[in-house]
Amino acid sequence: MMFAPRGGPRPTALPAARLAVVLWLAWLLACAAVVTRTSFTADLSAFLPRMPSAEQQLLVDQLREGLVSRLILVGVEGGDADGRAAVSRAMAAQLRKDAGFSAISNGEPVNQAADQRYLYNHRYLLSPSVTPERFSQQGLTAAVADTFDLLASPAGLFTKSLLPRDPTGEVMSVMSQLDARQRVPMHAGAWVSRDGRRAVLLAQTASAGSDTDGQARAIDAIREAFAVAARAGPYRLVMTGPGVFSVKARDTIRHDVERLSAIGIAIIVTLLLVVYRSVPLLVLGLVPVLSGALAGVAAVSLGFGGTVHGLTLGFGTTLIGEAVDYSIYLFVQSAQYTRGGQRDNRAWIAGFWPTVRLGVLTSVCGFASLLLSGFPGLAQLGLYSIAGLATAALVTRFVLPHLVPATLHLRDVTPLGTRLAALLARAGRLRWLVAVVAIAACAVLWARHDTLWGRELSALSPVPAAEQALDASLRADLGAPDVRYLVVLSGPDQESVLEGAERVARQLDPLVASGVIGGYESPARYLPSAATQRARQASLPAPDELARRLQAAVAQQPVRPELFAPFLAEAGQARTAAPLQREDLKGTSMALAIDALLTQRGDHWNATLPLRAPATARATDVLDSQPVRAALDRAGASHALFVDLKRESDQLYGGYMREALHLSLGGVLAILVLLSVALRSPRRVLATVLPLAAAALAVMGGLAALGQPLNLLHLVGLLLLVAVGSNYALFFNGAASTGPATAISAHTLVSLLLANLTTVAAFGLLAWSDLPLLKAFGLTVGPGAVLALCFSAILARAPAGGSRAKAGQPEDVTGRRPR
Repeated sequence: MMFAPRGGPRPTALPAARLAVVLWLAWLLACAAVVTRTSFTADLSAFLPRMPSAEQQLLVDQLREGLVSRLILVGVEGGDADGRAAVSRAMAAQLRKDAGFSAISNGEPVNQAADQRYLYNHRYLLSPSVTPERFSQQGLTAAVADTFDLLASPAGLFTKSLLPRDPTGEVMSVMSQLDARQRVPMHAGAWVSRDGRRAVLLAQTASAGSDTDGQARAIDAIREAFAVAARAGPYRLVMTGPGVFSVKARDTIRHDVERLSAIGIAIIVTLLLVVYRSVPLLVLGLVPVLSGALAGVAAVSLGFGGTVHGLTLGFGTTLIGEAVDYSIYLFVQSAQYTRGGQRDNRAWIAGFWPTVRLGVLTSVCGFASLLLSGFPGLAQLGLYSIAGLATAALVTRFVLPHLVPATLHLRDVTPLGTRLAALLARAGRLRWLVAVVAIAACAVLWARHDTLWGRELSALSPVPAAEQALDASLRADLGAPDVRYLVVLSGPDQESVLEGAERVARQLDPLVASGVIGGYESPARYLPSAATQRARQASLPAPDELARRLQAAVAQQPVRPELFAPFLAEAGQARTAAPLQREDLKGTSMALAIDALLTQRGDHWNATLPLRAPATARATDVLDSQPVRAALDRAGASHALFVDLKRESDQLYGGYMREALHLSLGGVLAILVLLSVALRSPRRVLATVLPLAAAALAVMGGLAALGQPLNLLHLVGLLLLVAVGSNYALFFNGAASTGPATAISAHTLVSLLLANLTTVAAFGLLAWSDLPLLKAFGLTVGPGAVLALCFSAILARAPAGGSRAKAGQPEDVTGRRPR
């Protein structure tokens, strides 16, 4: 199976071949060993800067495990109102038995008794009204008078039942501050939407929002519960929420990648079979691709602590688009070197490998710029591309020639090459067209320069507009939190962050009263700090003193003081009770709020206070941060942050774009230096760069003309366009020496056309994806590769006298002929 060079085998050829194959196999085994110990993750922290700001870290924490990330909003539509309510109750009953959910809320009073007991039994420790002034004789007189006034209100029945035990109205005080959430309408014992056309439920998963497998199991459980409850009735289930979106995005990406990759591979295989007419050649041609993919994963694993991000792996699946080009160049171009029925691959190595090598080096320079990124995610993409492409090229050069039998041939492509050569001879007449396209693209880019690059991370969202509208509708129905503005306090222990939350709350209350913010949530409402609890206990007078003050306070009321004996006894017990602990909330709905708002990460504690925008604010309005920051300063909360999560996400994305643009410019400069050193001619450098620049301008101008803002994936696509297109430009330019140009060979033209078609098949199909990430990649690389080939052909120097190069005597990129 080994290749036999012309003129008989050399004594050292076989050992060299064996050594190359052995080293290659050892390399594959080493890479495979690394890959088996590699973990693959979708953790967003891989796309944080290496030294993230506190706000950026908080953004990722909220997306992974924050208050909103665990919520699934559920709606039941169709049928009649009573039927929808019955389905809601049946679903909730089944889901509450599922350990995958920490809470299921649909309006049923499941935790009502536990909540009421907690609020009533600990009212003196929870009520912010419990102060020394309130329990003075004057304060008690005013509080009792207010309670008697309530007897004539709609709440009179409730107040009358509590009067002997709570004449100061502490239960009402506690409930008023906890009942700040929008009330959801009820029908037949279950929540309904504002228009009454759907029953609504709110599910909180036990798994974190970043755990897509856990979220998928929760979604399946909801579907199963609905199927049982609805019993094939005229009902329809709808769901939204971060977990639903992440699972759908994962499944859609997987489906699109698998579907489009399968189509692309089928097209590539068909094209190669049509040209090769050999299954063994087809299989051998994929050896560099698979070697490169394995090496890319292993390199990233070694360089990033044994972890490879899912986006890096997804990007690597498209490596076939360029890596397969190298074997195409070897098989098609070397077919012109045949003597005695055997192919002389050494002639291809001498004549064409320098050109391929330079093309690989330009690709390495382009992607090497990403290695300098302060974002590990981008650095992973750069390392994967460099390791994968370099390995694929080296396997093509040093291993593949020894695996292909010298007598294994592909079909004669000379007729096709001749027709391509005829087209190439007339291509120079279209140079004006390249100039017009480039000038038009520049004009469009200049006209759209203010909106050329997308500034919002939402532009990459895989969530369709219809699902975003459904999410907004269900959130409005349920009053579910859509957390954008947060105040987060950090400290070494739970007590310190609770005390900080209380100080901040005292400064936020005036902002609520003045309408600057619509309200806020705080864990200290459900679990006050120990210091606050002790202060409230100290506000309660001794039993004898409290009895004396109360007797004076009710002297003008139509009741006897003996009626309030339960109040005196319970106030006395509260005065010496043990402080509330987190465990005391177990079994109440408030325990869920504490779990979401009071968290521990390692040896650090965080208290989160979500802020609500004013009720009159529009969706496009931005909360004025200055009063909030001033409130934090007045509270003396040195470890408190005010964060606008949307603003932080957009700034983080903007940082990606700015850094990627700067690094890309550095990569372009490195490519220019490399070409200048290798080609040793400014004219040839310009001839190589011009078609690539024109193709990149045309792609950017075309996208801008269609109103498509460019994003991070477009930029990475442009880097790959340079990597792919450089091979085309160098082959056309490489056929011309510093002296008179010679014509490019027919086999080379066929190899370039076939390589271009496989690239378009691998990347261009992504343009048909519904996912913005994949679509951006396909719209950039697919048409860009075609334009790079066409522009390289059009701008190639015309051969002297129109003669074609002699078969077997092409020149390499340096202008030398193989000996």
